[in-house]
Amino acid sequence: MSKKRIVIALGGNALGNTLPEQYLAIQETSRAIADLVEEGNEVIISHGNGPQVGMINNAMAAYSKTDPSHPSLTPLSVCVAMSQAYIGYDLQNALKEELLNRGIQKSVATVITQVRVEENDPAFLHPTKPIGHFMTKEEAAKAEKNGIQVTEDAGRGYRRVVASPQPAEIVEIETVKDLLKAGEIVIASGGGGIPVIRKGNHLKGVGAVIDKDFASCLLAKELDADFLIILTAVEKVALHFGTPKETWLGQISVQEAQQYAAEGHFAPGSMLPKVQAGISFASSAPGRTALVTLLQKARDGVNGKTGTRIVG
Repeated sequence: MSKKRIVIALGGNALGNTLPEQYLAIQETSRAIADLVEEGNEVIISHGNGPQVGMINNAMAAYSKTDPSHPSLTPLSVCVAMSQAYIGYDLQNALKEELLNRGIQKSVATVITQVRVEENDPAFLHPTKPIGHFMTKEEAAKAEKNGIQVTEDAGRGYRRVVASPQPAEIVEIETVKDLLKAGEIVIASGGGGIPVIRKGNHLKGVGAVIDKDFASCLLAKELDADFLIILTAVEKVALHFGTPKETWLGQISVQEAQQYAAEGHFAPGSMLPKVQAGISFASSAPGRTALVTLLQKARDGVNGKTGTRIVG
């Protein structure tokens, strides 16, 4: 069995929605990642932060009400940086412990990662990325009255939406490469990366959240990975999801995935960006495979036993 360089993109379901939930969820997440490491694979980890960055933003806003000297609005770029740090802290410690329990001596490091976006990205004119907790219709209406843009999220309730520009450059990519050369397991581009624009030599944070699947795709390309694993809440991607015609997909070509996406089989803001990121990665160079599956099925998916595999 050949060993692979794998970028694994953890979704919110692998992290929990509160600090206690996160601590418990990350124990299970670490076991699944350790399974891949134990087989000799080189693993790089990225993760989402939708619930977490929303909670941080809300907490900072609440704090400003008790301390007038604190800014009333904390930049989203700062909130993303904070989420990278505390998620990375839990994840690197839990994974290191799991590896030691298996007799594997490998270090785990979190890189606070900036991702450059284009200042003129059209996404800034049309916010679409859901963050924070789910709201009822009444709560959403109140939020909109306070100037917060809200959208209905895949039948699960309402959430705040912010701009989601495309990632153009992973600023700390050379640091990630150096850590990999040293044999470290790296956690990078958390929450899609801290969104920044370049002003000469200055990197300026912007009010956005980059989609973690697209950022993970760029990370995987830059690292010349063999696999991009995008974790989700189902074992495979489906056509006609939730209907009597539901059909689960195994291995499909880039062309088939493009066709299904064009036909509208995948929900925007949910499965669609995962499939689009998979298409982009699998089509970027020969031999690259994108895998969309459950956390618990990641190892089996890499070994060709399950999941939806998008191949060039």
